[in-house]
Amino acid sequence: MTEDMTVLQRLRTAPDLLTAVAACSPAERASQKSLRGHFPDELVRAALVLQEARERAIGRLPHAERLWLTRTGLEQASSWDVAVHKAKRFAGCGEVVDLCCGIGSDAAALSHHGPVTAVDRSPAMVLRATWNAELLGRPERFSARCGDVTAEDWTGRFVHADPDRRDGRDRPARWLEHYQPGLDWMRRLIATARGGAIKVGPASDFPGKFPGCEIELVSLGGVCREATIWFGELVGAEPARATNLNTGESLAGNPARSGRRLADTLGGFLVDPDPAVVRSGLLDVLADQNGILRLDAEEEYLTTDQPPATSLATAFAVEAVLPAGIKELRRHLRQQPAHHYEIKCRRLAIDVEDIRRQLPTGDAPPCVVIFCHIGGRARGVIARRVARDTGFAS
Repeated sequence: MTEDMTVLQRLRTAPDLLTAVAACSPAERASQKSLRGHFPDELVRAALVLQEARERAIGRLPHAERLWLTRTGLEQASSWDVAVHKAKRFAGCGEVVDLCCGIGSDAAALSHHGPVTAVDRSPAMVLRATWNAELLGRPERFSARCGDVTAEDWTGRFVHADPDRRDGRDRPARWLEHYQPGLDWMRRLIATARGGAIKVGPASDFPGKFPGCEIELVSLGGVCREATIWFGELVGAEPARATNLNTGESLAGNPARSGRRLADTLGGFLVDPDPAVVRSGLLDVLADQNGILRLDAEEEYLTTDQPPATSLATAFAVEAVLPAGIKELRRHLRQQPAHHYEIKCRRLAIDVEDIRRQLPTGDAPPCVVIFCHIGGRARGVIARRVARDTGFAS
């Protein structure tokens, strides 16, 4: 048994230490003097690392204060809402194997729909996933074991895979070839397994790498959280999908079949698409289905005269269009300075905080300043957010 496993199992039987660490102030945690006076040093170190990860997990995973985590494991794990969303597509598949299971959030979500076997090369992660399944999943449907997923044959199985997304220097890897296991293994899995999903980073170089598959981009809280490569019997009818988990709205289509339509002028509303739509390549599909137009050939922003009836885009009521220079913006905003400015930009290189510091402040309602290209020129658009349920600016 490795030292890591020994410490982990001892920590499991030391609830008094975990309670003490959770109750400590930041200064007490930094000094560790009081804790080390009552508990072994190696357990104190492990408990502090665990407590930090648990605090980071609040809002991402249920029962965060009781889960068995590491910082890296948490960073790699699917948030619970994303895991639940993916698991629904596996309903009716029978047993699913969760490869490179890590702390086990995906495996726990899958167990609500049927039996799942979690596999990881780290014995400590297998143990954490098993304990976490007791809190998050259906433990009677859950089993876990240590193994090298690249050395086993997954032919005919339903699988979920979450390769390590670090580049060997503990940094996020953009290139799929740098994942562990890498792109070649992913392609072999797709060719042999009955069906399933491979989780990759939303900023990774997946476009064009998985012909015949469906790539779903998922957003949560306005952030693109994950890209899922669906394949085999679980692939959808279209090659691309964007899903907003806050509303449940999903858009599927083929980016190659959509045309790009540009507006002649800025309409009454500037429209900011959901990041999952942008990353999935479905921007023009969204525009076509909602009767809105691209603002500029080099921009993801859209424009329309009516707020679109979709949660996959946010509308802003346009109040003024100015040159993008700070002097013009300050001059205009002095007429009715806001108490807060939301500053948005996609393609122009600006320092958001520097701009914010230079804008006049007052008692007017929050204001949105959007830097973008219009007709090939940089502009600053003064706007107000549109409340989705009412269609009115707020």
